[in-house]
Amino acid sequence: MQLKFIKIKKENGYVAFFVTILVLSALLGIAISIVILTLSIQKISANIIKSSQAYYAAEAGIEDSLLRIFSSIDYAPTNTLSVGGATADITIEKVSTSLTIESQGNALGRIRKLRVKAFITSNEASFYYGVQVGDGGLTMNGNAQILGNVYSNGPAVGASNTRIYGDLYVAKATGSIDSIQVIKAGTEDGNVHAHTILNSDIENGAYYFDNTTIIGTTAGSLYPGSSDPEPENLPISDIQINKWKDDAIVGGTMDSYILNGGEDSLGPIKINGDLTINSNSNLTQTGTIWVTGNFVLESNTIIQLAGSYGSNSGVIIVDGNISLSSNVTICGSEGYKKAGACYDNIGSFLMFVSNSSSCCNPASPAIWANSNTNAVILYTNNGLIRLGASAELKEVTGYALYIDSNANVTYESGLANINFTSGPGGGWKIDSWEEVE
Repeated sequence: MQLKFIKIKKENGYVAFFVTILVLSALLGIAISIVILTLSIQKISANIIKSSQAYYAAEAGIEDSLLRIFSSIDYAPTNTLSVGGATADITIEKVSTSLTIESQGNALGRIRKLRVKAFITSNEASFYYGVQVGDGGLTMNGNAQILGNVYSNGPAVGASNTRIYGDLYVAKATGSIDSIQVIKAGTEDGNVHAHTILNSDIENGAYYFDNTTIIGTTAGSLYPGSSDPEPENLPISDIQINKWKDDAIVGGTMDSYILNGGEDSLGPIKINGDLTINSNSNLTQTGTIWVTGNFVLESNTIIQLAGSYGSNSGVIIVDGNISLSSNVTICGSEGYKKAGACYDNIGSFLMFVSNSSSCCNPASPAIWANSNTNAVILYTNNGLIRLGASAELKEVTGYALYIDSNANVTYESGLANINFTSGPGGGWKIDSWEEVE
């Protein structure tokens, strides 16, 4: 009996040992599985984090490129942007009115790629006329001339040998012209449309109210009983001007700026104070500029748009007055050539906008372009523009206009479909934004 009892005890010991081994093996297997699972989760999490970093790096590359292009800041067609511990390899293809940006983010070998396509919105006619004037009216002194159509909501008054090549419209029943020669520039123009026409020479048709409202005037044909032209709004709204201000703020702010000789680049920027370009200076505009004070261009200065504008145009918004001295040269993105001349224009223009309400004393205008000024577009919704003797401009629009003797406005046909980096005539619009590959 005793031998049997001992045998059973040994068998029980073997069973316990075997069970212990099984339990330990199971626990070890579970522990290994947990470790493997944990490591896998950590690896997956690391991949997700790095993949996200690559994505956001690619997105940063897209956004940086859009900011540069939309704000006309210089950019390279291919470049690399560092974002934290990741990078973005960027490729920009800009052809005419279309744009494609590809940005490949890389975070420790994890790759994400984004592509954005954009286009310039349809053109809208911005400047149909060589000169457009609000209720303040048009005054032309001796030998001043305008090559292009003129539309004025206020009276148009000329002097000895003042000439308009094209059509002249003066709106409303109070609209009148006095002492202006209106001459054909083509086969169908050379007409005047006004309630009252006085002391003028009109090569083609005179359209007026009745025989009591035309005095001392010769015309190719007379059309009494014609309707008075309706007043037309000036083409740029205050809403659009404020949009341009927003574009300028993107580049930050600075205090009054003076360029005292030499060369510099500026924009986009808001200037709290005055912008002064002294003689013998050359300023390249790289983005929209907003000046809260006055803008002064002294004699023998050059201002031009950066080449990155392409066929787009640029703008400087000035809350105060604008003064352009003699021999100022202003170029679009084609750039400055030499001896006061720009390269051939490629459809890119520079516009100065004054928000000043200084009107209507010629001694203190909102914009004063003095002799030999070769500005492109001058604009004010509320003030007077004065053109000095021998001034040469492409287009003028303002509440009121005063033209000194011998000044000349020559309308550029492309201004009817002008594209700014934003604003009337079109701006960039995102067509698609997607991840690829």
